[in-house]
Amino acid sequence: MGVVGVVGVVGAVSGSATVRVLRDRTAGLFLAAVVVSGFGTSAMWLAAGVWVKSLTGSDSLAALAVFAMWLPVLVGPALGTIADRIPGRRLLVGANLVMAGLLASLTTVDSAGRIWLLFAVLVLYGASFVLMEAAESTLVAGAVDKRLLGDFNGLRMMAGEGMKLLAPLAGAGLYARFGGGAVALLDAASFVLAAGVYALLPAPRPHPAGAARTGRRGELTAGVRQVWGSPVLRPLVLAGSVTMLCAGLNGAAVYAVVDDGLGHSPTYAGVLYAVQGAGSVAVGLLAGPLLRRLPERVFTAAGIALFAVAVGVRALPYDAVVLAASAAVGTGLPCVLIAAMTAVQRETPAAVLGRTAATANTLMMVPNAVALALGAGLIALVDIRVLLPLVSAAALLTALLLVKGRRGRLTDSPTGPAPSPAEA
Repeated sequence: MGVVGVVGVVGAVSGSATVRVLRDRTAGLFLAAVVVSGFGTSAMWLAAGVWVKSLTGSDSLAALAVFAMWLPVLVGPALGTIADRIPGRRLLVGANLVMAGLLASLTTVDSAGRIWLLFAVLVLYGASFVLMEAAESTLVAGAVDKRLLGDFNGLRMMAGEGMKLLAPLAGAGLYARFGGGAVALLDAASFVLAAGVYALLPAPRPHPAGAARTGRRGELTAGVRQVWGSPVLRPLVLAGSVTMLCAGLNGAAVYAVVDDGLGHSPTYAGVLYAVQGAGSVAVGLLAGPLLRRLPERVFTAAGIALFAVAVGVRALPYDAVVLAASAAVGTGLPCVLIAAMTAVQRETPAAVLGRTAATANTLMMVPNAVALALGAGLIALVDIRVLLPLVSAAALLTALLLVKGRRGRLTDSPTGPAPSPAEA
């Protein structure tokens, strides 16, 4: 079969699976909420740093605005424990409404003396997303056909990345015309709409009996034990951790690539981010069909390898090469995140799914945040023509180690073998 034929088959399969996911009421409502809240979140993510910079004149404080939103990921296992104790629908609706109120309060931030309020809300913003992602994983795993979880997570990635392509421009325009308070109100409105969507979710099924309490320490570490004790989850999450560490170093080098490598102004980074986002949107549509046809380690390793090669060639001083590499980064990097979260949802008992999802998210995302900070220092010391190939080699080694130990495949899970093309 030629390349055109392969693309046609994958496209047809993907379309069929997409329709099946969207026909599922719970999955459709979740995706609608991701689109609604993702628009406001992406706009606010951009505006927060600009807002701090304009009020204080400090580049350091502006950088801390983004870090404040990342900070709660460090306590993801503890927040996941909360998600396991509160019914998911109630938590999602409540968290969205609380965040809407907090964001509305930011209209009073009009001077450097009130910047503390913005930082406090940004920290709570990050905490709310850790909670909501854990609650979402619990509800989705219990409501969506296990064979379609990969499709759902791919579509969720596609929806989120799609909003990142559109919302920052809207947020920048709104900020320039009306200021940060207007962006905060837009985000608050998106949270209210998302709460309304989540309120339409069907009542969740109760957790199975026998979810015994193990004490506070035991509850906090339940997610870690679940990840580390699973031959399926452990290699995927560890590979995700290393890959996201490499992604952080790659992200820290973007302005050096634009300036030193290509000779463009810093605004050209926006073009690279847009192309990268387009790659993530594309892989989101294909992830489900590929996960049903490939062992998840092979799918993940292929994505990491594509990301690794792309990072290495970004050191070359050619616009066309760097643009193609950005698209490849956007295509390859999400594979490990989609595969890992799909595995968590399939392999984890409902009673500890919130903690396990939050733990996996912490283990994969904290290295990214750390590497962004370390990379900022490394760029000043190491030329990108040396740094990026080294990052590429580390990611390639991760892909090789992952694919060499193909045990505990999701395709061999108790849910049965992967469906045939006709079934999909």
